[in-house]
Amino acid sequence: MYSFYISGKYYLVDADYKNKAGFLAPFRGENYHLHDRRQEDDDRRKEMFNYRHASLCNVIERTFGVWKNRFCILRGIPRYPLEKQRYLVIACAVHHNFIKLFSDEDAAFNPKDDIVDHGNDEDDVGKASTQQKREENNYMAQFRDELATSIWNNKQD
Repeated sequence: MYSFYISGKYYLVDADYKNKAGFLAPFRGENYHLHDRRQEDDDRRKEMFNYRHASLCNVIERTFGVWKNRFCILRGIPRYPLEKQRYLVIACAVHHNFIKLFSDEDAAFNPKDDIVDHGNDEDDVGKASTQQKREENNYMAQFRDELATSIWNNKQD
């Protein structure tokens, strides 16, 4: 992962990563699909969060898969400086949306079952002190719990 993050923002990451400052991971040891069986509300709350987390990850991975198929420059993006990578992704998103707006029959908009391999980069969040990292990690754990509770409380039965 990149060696920085923006306060109040986070990367949506899978269970291979820790839930820490700048990284929102699913609850470990919880299912990613909802069951009809009776469970404690806390278990169901975490399960629903993981379900929504996985659903959002699938949309993001599918989107980047479509973009990489359409814009080959995104396949080799790591060789560019981070600032240029940001602008390349934004430019590709704008072009993609423009094409979508004016061409509903475009092949890139047909459903695909491909899973994108996003690799497993370095797991570093920066040069912050251990105490600062611990506080930020506690914040992310609390944020994830509050988000899971909000999702659970607003569920559509």
